[in-house]
This record gives sequence, C-alpha cells and structure tokens, in this order.
Amino acid sequence: MNAHYSRDFWHARAAELLARGIDGRMWIDGRREDAADGQCFDCISPLDGRVLTRVARGQAADIARAVASARAAFVDRRWAGKSPAARKKVLQDFAAAMLAAREELALLETLDMGKPITNSLSADVPGAARCIQWYGEAVDKVYDEIAPTADSALALVTREPAGVVGAIVPWNYPMLMAAWKLGPALAAGNSVVLKPSEKSPLTALRMAELALEAGLPPGVLNVVPGYGHEAGEALALHMDVDVIGFTGSTRTGRRMLEYAGRSNLKRIYNELGGKSANIVFADFDDLDRAAATAAGSMFYNQGESCNAPSRLLLQEDIADAFLEKLLAQVPQYAPGDPLDPQTQLGALVDATQTQTVLGYIASGLAEGAQCLAGGTRVLEHTGGQFVAPTVFDKVHNRMKIAQEEIFGPVLAVLRFRTEEEAIAIANDSTYGLHAGVWTRNLDRAVRVSRALKAGTVHVNQYDEDDITVPFGGVKQSGNGRDKSLHAFDKYTELKTTWMRIAPR
Repeated sequence: MNAHYSRDFWHARAAELLARGIDGRMWIDGRREDAADGQCFDCISPLDGRVLTRVARGQAADIARAVASARAAFVDRRWAGKSPAARKKVLQDFAAAMLAAREELALLETLDMGKPITNSLSADVPGAARCIQWYGEAVDKVYDEIAPTADSALALVTREPAGVVGAIVPWNYPMLMAAWKLGPALAAGNSVVLKPSEKSPLTALRMAELALEAGLPPGVLNVVPGYGHEAGEALALHMDVDVIGFTGSTRTGRRMLEYAGRSNLKRIYNELGGKSANIVFADFDDLDRAAATAAGSMFYNQGESCNAPSRLLLQEDIADAFLEKLLAQVPQYAPGDPLDPQTQLGALVDATQTQTVLGYIASGLAEGAQCLAGGTRVLEHTGGQFVAPTVFDKVHNRMKIAQEEIFGPVLAVLRFRTEEEAIAIANDSTYGLHAGVWTRNLDRAVRVSRALKAGTVHVNQYDEDDITVPFGGVKQSGNGRDKSLHAFDKYTELKTTWMRIAPR
C-alpha cells in the first residue's frame, strides 16, 4: 500500500467524508430518490457505533418503482439494443471510474461493514472493478451457435438477455458481490434492480452513480436499500422480475425458492453458506505454509466469508505440531482499528453478529470443545464490534460449531486417522461450497478431491482465486455459478430459431 495511506490519513478522510455527508437515498431511474413513504434507517458503523448517515428504507412501493424503471429500460432497448462492443465500452468506463474513486469506495466499505481498510483498498475495490471490466471485455467474444441439422433446415441457437434481474447481495463483500451480479447481467443486456444489505448499502449506491457517469443509461441499474423482509421479499415476489441472483444465508435462500413459486416461477440462483473442510494429511511437509494459510484464510474478513475454511481437519500424526504453528499465527490477527493499514482483522458487521458469534463460542465450550485461543469480545471501549480470533480443539463433527455457519473468526479443529475418515467427516455437512486438501501424494490429491462434495477444492493452497473460474456450491450451498463465462448462463435465455430451407 502507498506510504501516504497512514492511519492518520484515513481518519482524516473519514472526517471529511462525514462532514460532507453521505447520501443514503435510493437510486431509481438514474437519480436519487427518497422512499415513497419517507422512511429511513440509521447506517451505523461497527468501528465505533456512530451513525454514518440515514438510508432510505425501501419497501414494496419502492421496489415497484425500480422494477418499472428497469422494465421500461429493457423494453425500449436503450441498453439491450446496444451492440456488445458499445456495452463493453460503457462497462470499461464504469470499471475505470471505480478505480478512480477507489479511496472513497474503500473508505465507505470499511466504515460501513468493518473490514480493514487495506483489504478494501487492495482487494475489494480492484476486484470489483476487474469483474465489471472482465465481463465487458468478454461480451463481444461470446458467440452463438448453428446446430448441425440436415441441409433442409438452418437452426440458430442464440443467447438473449433474460430481462429484469433482481440482485440481492450480502453485507460481507458488498462491492464484490454486487459486481459478481452486475458484471454478467449488464454485459448480457439486462436491466437490474440491486438490493444491497441494510447493513452495508453505501458502496452499492455510490457504484450506481459511477455507472451513470460512465454512460449506463438511466433505469438500467436501480439500487433500493432496505430490509430483507421488506425490500428483498418484494423484489423476489414481483411478477415482472425474470431472474433473482441471491447471495446470502441458506435460510433466506429457501425463502427465495418459495417466493418464486408464489409469484411467476422466476429463475432463482442461490449462492449460500458454507462450512468448508480444510484437510491436512501427515505427508504434507511444509506445515509452516499450511498453518499460515489456514489462519489467513480463516481470519480474513473477520471470518465473515461463506467459503472460510472453518473446519480444520488434521491427521493425528501431525495434529499437535500443526496446532503449535497455527497458534503462533493467531497474534497477528488481533483485532484493531480498521482504518489502520496495519490491522489484519477488523470489526464484525454489527452488534447482532457479535452476539451470534459469542453465542457459538459459548456453545462450543458447553459441548466440550477446548478453546486454545480467543473466545472473547475485545476493544469494547471503542464502541465497536470486535471479537478475538478463536481456535477450538477437541471438536467432533456433531457439535454446533462444526455443523453451523458461524460467520465470524472461529475455527474448529477436528482430528482424523485415515483418508476415508477425513472424507467422511468433510462430507458430513449440509453444505458443499469449498474444501481444501494438503498432501504431497498426487494420487491422494486426486482421489480426495474427487470424493469431496464441494463446488471448489483447493489443493496445497486455499482461497487462491480468479475471475476466470466459477464460484458456487452443491448441496445446501446453492446452485448456479458466479464468475467466469458460466455466469452468463444465469442471466440469459437460449432461443432456438428453426428455419426451413426450400430445395431448389
């Protein structure tokens, strides 16, 4: 990070931003709007409990306005009718505008949901911009098909935009999750109504302004902040929404499927939770790297990641040695001021999430797990939401901390003897998002990777990633894939056009 990005720099920038004021109004048809009934809610920073701004509380009437705006934009083809090359240019300019505003976006992200400013600036902003740019680049390089029919026919298979997309994104990676939906949906020619989490709406609203400035026509992207049971439910139930792209909890994902059945049978794509197993076999000889990766991947983003490797499976022969190395990593993840570039673990998103995490820690202790590190709330004097990185040993797979997604800095360590036992423990979960395998045995790496029920299996690393590879899970971790060219499948429809060719 640039040397001038000091703690004092970021606190000064935060003071300037708050003095200037943050616009919390929703974004409909290319302009800021108050909620139809005038209601708002406080946007509270988890860093210190201060109110950042008042945010418009979107409800059914506001969703209806946004959907009508999106539908009008789609019907008159102000965006869908543009050539792929023209859409590419706008999305490239949108990505460039995000990078130009990276300090502001990073600051909004950190103040709003608590992650370290270093992560916001070096990962979230460029990652979101890269996603928008990549889909812009891809859209004029994706070809349609001609089916291999007889000479008497010409059968065209074309990919068309689905129409109005409802994108509902979570609070843990507000910019990235929005970009993962917006990139392919907009590149394909759809109009979008984005519902950010009420816990982290600020960057989504700013992104909509930047998109308009980059040339995205009014109405093509609308942003309605609000609560899930109000704005989110109204969007999923709306009869004029064609697709819902949802990222969030498995509990809410089930509701999305119900809403589709109660409305127009819209397509629902759910990217849901995880309880990923990270398996370390005794034949892996670089325990220092494996332990550093296990800690870094678990405590990154405060553990508020659906793909966090929150179940660490250690073969008994190396378990004690590995734990010693792992525990040596924990102090560098001591919670600290998220606006300090040295901080690696920030604040949990709000007081509710703090209590949820502390409740799981209490459950682990009650069920007999051994707490080797952390287990407490810290820095309470700041008014912020901070929990120490926590490591539990002596965990068995029936404990709540081994089965349920905690979404906080809590690692459960389980021990195994054989390869078969490791696979059985790893797959003994309702989730199937990610998994990790550490071994020097190539046959074992392939065998175990094939046996694990997960959308992504990492071998001798964890969480390495790129926009070119799909992201998603199996079982109750959801369906469909974000990222890569496969994401276009969610936001497009295949049309067959069959032409009869008359003989000469």
